[in-house]
Amino acid sequence: MNDGSRDRAAGRPRIVSPALSDPARLRSLAETGLDNRADEAFDRFARLVSDLLEVPVALVSLVGRDRQFFPGAIGLPEPWAERRQTPLSHSFCQHVVDIEVPMVLPDARLYPRVRDNLAIPDLGVVAYAGMPLTDLEGRVLGALCAIDSKPRAWTARQLRTLADLAAACSSELRLRIALDGAQDARRQTEEAHGRLTMLAEMSETLGGTLDVNTSVERLGHAMVPVLADWCLVTLVDRAGEPRTVSAVHRDPERAAEAARFADLMTTGLGPRSITRSVLRSGQSVLVSAGTVADVAERTTLPEMPALAERLGFASHLSVPITAAGRGAVIGCITLVNGPDRRPFDDGDLHTAQDIGRRAGQAVGNSWMYGEQRHVAEVLQHSMLPALPRPAGVELAARYQPVADRVEVGGDWYDAFVQPDGDLVVAIGDVAGHDIEAAATMGQLRNLVRGNAFGRTDPVAGLLTHLDEAIRGLRIPTVATAVLARLRHADTGGLTLSWCNAGHPPPLLVRVGGAVEVLDAPREPLLGLARPIRRTGRETPLAPGDTLLLYTDGLVERRDRPLDEGLEELVDRLTGGDRLTVDELCDRLVTAVHNREDDIALLAARAH
Repeated sequence: MNDGSRDRAAGRPRIVSPALSDPARLRSLAETGLDNRADEAFDRFARLVSDLLEVPVALVSLVGRDRQFFPGAIGLPEPWAERRQTPLSHSFCQHVVDIEVPMVLPDARLYPRVRDNLAIPDLGVVAYAGMPLTDLEGRVLGALCAIDSKPRAWTARQLRTLADLAAACSSELRLRIALDGAQDARRQTEEAHGRLTMLAEMSETLGGTLDVNTSVERLGHAMVPVLADWCLVTLVDRAGEPRTVSAVHRDPERAAEAARFADLMTTGLGPRSITRSVLRSGQSVLVSAGTVADVAERTTLPEMPALAERLGFASHLSVPITAAGRGAVIGCITLVNGPDRRPFDDGDLHTAQDIGRRAGQAVGNSWMYGEQRHVAEVLQHSMLPALPRPAGVELAARYQPVADRVEVGGDWYDAFVQPDGDLVVAIGDVAGHDIEAAATMGQLRNLVRGNAFGRTDPVAGLLTHLDEAIRGLRIPTVATAVLARLRHADTGGLTLSWCNAGHPPPLLVRVGGAVEVLDAPREPLLGLARPIRRTGRETPLAPGDTLLLYTDGLVERRDRPLDEGLEELVDRLTGGDRLTVDELCDRLVTAVHNREDDIALLAARAH
């Protein structure tokens, strides 16, 4: 079939030209950044052609695979003037692209190549002169053409003028291509810089926390929008199944839909799921051109494809999260770009794989931390006693470890009833935050019990004897402690006697809400080398009065004096007589933010 034959089904000429589909030519055409919109520079070329050659129609025509469009045009009839484009059935300029030389036709109706072209009846093209418009490599992108609606004998001078203008117009096209190349290079440089900056900060970003959920959230926000429009981070359970999925989208208004998609992934992944494949094989997957239909094929829930379409689903890649040292796949990172963003390439894949390795180390550390912390908390609480239920006294206690530490601490409390019915309460803090401090804390608490149980000595004498036992048994410790006895008074109520070895002062919340600080005497710590004769004090407790013992984690901060923390604690306790002892303890523990040390707390209220 020749170029001038008509496709009977379409009713218009069918042109077969390999030049029109040349990928390099089409890429160069796209790099001009031009389309069927008016461009002042190219409209100027069209006006010059019309004026200098005295023609009613002049076009800067760029020819694509299946259309021609006019960034520069003058004199076209409607509706073509508004559309600024035609299908190739109405194109003479496609032949200039095909033959790569000027095409000059005094009367197009006489030439077999074009006489059936619909441009003749629909656009009134009779006389035509078209000069090639080329890029730097000489590829013909279109034509600068002069058109008349009646036959015309083109003069040599007119054709020379048209050729000169076509050369200048080609130079403008090349500038546009060069500008696009420069902008593309700048974009690539900026993207590369963004990726390098992100990778440089990634270790610090992930290493700043030992909480798994926080690590995953930070990971997502670090990758979006630098690497992708949105992302999914999947972590597995011990059976290798998706346990949790976190999502981040560049558009905050899409956050809820992204979170919903993430929730559905834990139960809605089909057997052909790419995420399952990555989790199973540990092999990355890059899809440069994906569709929502792919989501439908790989999921089991009909809601997921619709969500993917709203979130923007085109190019995507998935890489494994591998545990450091073991190589086991513990998760998957999925990056997704919408149709308006460039597809992922091998460079993006390598970057994502690097992030997967770094994430594996961070998540592995977080899991290890969680396990160690759980063991530490179980061990710590196993060293703390169950509180007795003495007659006439209501007890409550709390122990709260620092949130970001796995060591066992040296804070402790104790309460036990003497054979004569007295209640002995104690609180202390052994220096250090490690297993040795915890072991020493256990020894010290047991010494207090063994030293005090069954004895009626004053509390000062009990602490003096405890000092002697620490020195005599060569227990390597320095510790603070408060030892107190609550004894039923003959006149009603209780009598409190206490002795303080370098510990924060006990507090009394009196009936009516007033708070007293029992700040004297505060004597040296336990475990010092020289013997110390300790002294005690005594005060009555009326029914409803509350004794509060606590460790320094409740009041001490690096950025303020201890006295300020104590004043703040007194303020929080004001009116505490209206709360139960459990409510009072909860108020104190939850009110402390950014704790730097463990908290132990013991409250005893007289009835």
